[in-house]
Amino acid sequence: METERFSPRYKDIDIWDAHDVLDALIEGQFAAVAAVRAARGDIERAAAGMEARLGETGRLVYAGAGTSGRLAVQDGAELMPTFSWPRERLLLLIAGGEEALIRSVEGAEDETDRAVALVRQHEIGPADVLIAVAASGTTPFTLACLGEAKRRGALTIGIANNRGTPVLEAADHPIYLETGPEPIAGSTRMNAGTAQRITLNALSSLLMIRLGRVYGGLMVDVQPANEKLGQRSEKMLHHLTGRPATEVREALARAGGNVKLAVLLLKGCSPKEAASLLKRARGRLREALRQLGVREKDED
Repeated sequence: METERFSPRYKDIDIWDAHDVLDALIEGQFAAVAAVRAARGDIERAAAGMEARLGETGRLVYAGAGTSGRLAVQDGAELMPTFSWPRERLLLLIAGGEEALIRSVEGAEDETDRAVALVRQHEIGPADVLIAVAASGTTPFTLACLGEAKRRGALTIGIANNRGTPVLEAADHPIYLETGPEPIAGSTRMNAGTAQRITLNALSSLLMIRLGRVYGGLMVDVQPANEKLGQRSEKMLHHLTGRPATEVREALARAGGNVKLAVLLLKGCSPKEAASLLKRARGRLREALRQLGVREKDED
């Protein structure tokens, strides 16, 4: 496998000058970006499939082990505060469980029975999407999660850094990231990990945009869970409506901190009307505003 292969280029890296080592490591990061760009078409097709599958109730499931699993979990966990992705619609399956987030759990990546049991326990099925991430493309836990989820009808996305490997062969939407050998042979936390991180970020961000959780380049579904995010919500609402700070804060209070609802309130809707508009627009603020504009035009 390319990610495990020793590269003669780095055979003396331990005696290079520090700046030469850093140059090589940074160059590898650029190579990781290039690998993601080369896979852009596959990422776009995967996002389209995910958008069509998730609908109103489907769950987003991440599966992985080791570094790949931790990267997958991180991407999934960030969807909740950033885009208000519902907790009940997110599953994070990592070999070794929560302990594996902070330390290596020996043998966990080989626990295929555990992987199958988790997929069955959570009743993953046709409404769901599972993203399996494995640099090698052969990790038993990850492959078992993907295989069982696919058998049960879920849409599967496979991300790997070695061509023609089982994770890519089994997935409905394979995403191959050609990062090649690492400066430290087999250390896939380096180039392979960077490419995975970018891919996950781009894939989930594109999905959230397509699902209407971004409007005008703003994270209008952000959860104001702390003072910083509360201030961000106020700035977004002011930017979108031009209303003074007092009206902005009042609208956000009436909307329970929901920026999209607050925009509609400041457009003259009652809370009930705003909620109804957003529901009909499937949460898409742009569509809700279009419908509101049509309605106002009809009333005139």
